[in-house]
Amino acid sequence: MAKRILLTGGCGYIGSHTAVALLESGWDVVIVDNLSNSDKSVKGRIEAITGKKVKFVKGDSTSRKTMEKVFKKYAPIYAVIHFAGYKAVGESVTKPLEYYSNNLESAIETINAAINNNVMNFIFSSSATVYGDDNISPFKEDAKLSSLHPYGETKLMIEKILSDISKANPKFRSVLLRYFNPVGAHESGLIGENPNGRPNNLMPYMTRVATGKLDVLTVFGSDYDTKDGTCIRDFIHVMDIAEGHVAALERIETLPENPCAINLGRGEGVSVKELLDTFNKITGGKCKAVYGERRKGDIAVSYASAEKAKLLLSWSAKRTVYDMCESAYNFEKIHSHQ
Repeated sequence: MAKRILLTGGCGYIGSHTAVALLESGWDVVIVDNLSNSDKSVKGRIEAITGKKVKFVKGDSTSRKTMEKVFKKYAPIYAVIHFAGYKAVGESVTKPLEYYSNNLESAIETINAAINNNVMNFIFSSSATVYGDDNISPFKEDAKLSSLHPYGETKLMIEKILSDISKANPKFRSVLLRYFNPVGAHESGLIGENPNGRPNNLMPYMTRVATGKLDVLTVFGSDYDTKDGTCIRDFIHVMDIAEGHVAALERIETLPENPCAINLGRGEGVSVKELLDTFNKITGGKCKAVYGERRKGDIAVSYASAEKAKLLLSWSAKRTVYDMCESAYNFEKIHSHQ
């Protein structure tokens, strides 16, 4: 019988792609999602891609009662992958209390319910924002940690919580997966990045400009000390990220550190202008862009050292920037007609 994995926020962008990768690798999947920034139709799309059923609970992972019910109903659960949480950097600066309250409560109640039900494997959806602006790229996992905004602070705090729990109870194994900049969509075009309202992230904004839903893309900053004046990021295909979770899950009980922090990135920097140029080659120049002021909380250069993931997980990103742009545009074209 396939081992069962609980995904909080599993109908969201990274959660849904990870659900596909898990199902295709032979795991059983339970999703808990309050659908605040996702849609119930995603469950059916995951099932259409994989030909396998997904167990779904509409519920909020900040609720201890909800999480206790889920763990009891779907026991035995082998591991939790915790995606649930607010994730917009800019919004976190204007709504810090909402971010601290939601993200910390969600993690704490999920961890509590896991431990109460003897589920001792936990993978946390962390972020490259924990490296702050004190480090020089490529960022290594043992670098000094800090953050420039409340969103990143919540990631740091949850990492610390998991570290303290693992010290107190070494049987509780956790992996901290620090994503860099996930973009792209599943090759089927059935799932992708589809935020409610105006997008906060670069790629869905680009695709919506290209399909006429938005007028123009504003690139934040053209005067950084980089090769073309725009920020440099480690853009990585969301399906590579999803496969990184599967690799971590397969090795969680034997990793040499607990908790074990691992970057998920391509290990190379691509500028925002380079990404935009690639996207416009694919779309025939459909993403009109203007350059604006720098955005508060953004650093000039951020890309990963990807060696630890290769060493410990036998994982490395396979897909190209072209693949990312093409799949994202394909998803938006399909989705905009539905």
